[in-house]
Amino acid sequence: MVPIVATLNRVPGGMMLIPLLLGSIVRTFAPGFLNFGSFTSALFRDSALPLIALLVLATGAQINLRQSGRVLAKAGTLLLFKTVIPALLAIAYGYIFGLDGILGISLLAVLTAFINSNGGLWIALASQYGNDEDRGAYIASALNDGPFFTLLFLGLSGLGAIPWQAVVAAIVPFIIGFILGNLDERFAEMMKPTAAITIPFFAFALGAGIDLRSLAVGGATGIILGVLVSVVTGFLGVLGYRLLLRERSAVGFGIGTTAGNSVATPAIVAQADPRFAPFVSVAAAQVAAAVLVTAILTPILTHYLHQRMVGGTAAPSGAKA
Repeated sequence: MVPIVATLNRVPGGMMLIPLLLGSIVRTFAPGFLNFGSFTSALFRDSALPLIALLVLATGAQINLRQSGRVLAKAGTLLLFKTVIPALLAIAYGYIFGLDGILGISLLAVLTAFINSNGGLWIALASQYGNDEDRGAYIASALNDGPFFTLLFLGLSGLGAIPWQAVVAAIVPFIIGFILGNLDERFAEMMKPTAAITIPFFAFALGAGIDLRSLAVGGATGIILGVLVSVVTGFLGVLGYRLLLRERSAVGFGIGTTAGNSVATPAIVAQADPRFAPFVSVAAAQVAAAVLVTAILTPILTHYLHQRMVGGTAAPSGAKA
């Protein structure tokens, strides 16, 4: 038996990044396969947006209204310090340097990479360095994982001509999933495996839209972007825990990641505002690199901070400041 799944799981973000790279290789060296037609083209070339929409709906179904107040407070804190504040910084970047940005890192890449988080990695780090409440704060990653906030902040800032319909349309599947999941727990349970099923396939389809030359260009600057995401938003997470939750804990640094699903966001933004179309290929490659970098760097820095703050081995967080 060939250990395909085990091999993908050994690579940080591998379930997203490896199919993305494979799709890009096919696009570059065998584009005829993608244009074969029928189910072949439908799955391997055109499936990204429908599968991502299904994943957004499934994510909404996992949000439970019966979460405790402390869990909701932590989720709100993480949303403020991981999504809202970084979005304001990214918007300032856009006003100063324009849509093109500097060093080849566009506003689209910066905003996309900075304001969402890897929910799976958060749960893993919260389990090691946090407590049940920290794990429950996964809600923050569920809410910011997708194009909604990117579209919203581009529209509100005036840097993007984003129709209100596009903003609403980005969150409708999430709302439907949220309603159905809270009406019927069995529906929420049924939708849990959706991420594991859909991510490799929409990642391949996303890669099928990326030329390898763009991936090579985006790789180096994507590493820079990933380091900045990990350090800046990770420390913002720690600061949020200290200021608002009154906890001296390293687990907040675990929010300093970029979600694999965000690789799709540049293409979705360009559909809403064609002015961003020239940036999509490189931005998607940079975001993909940031996914990998943050998946490696953030756990290392979280562990280091935990040792500095708490000392010894990993233990539940929550020490009051």
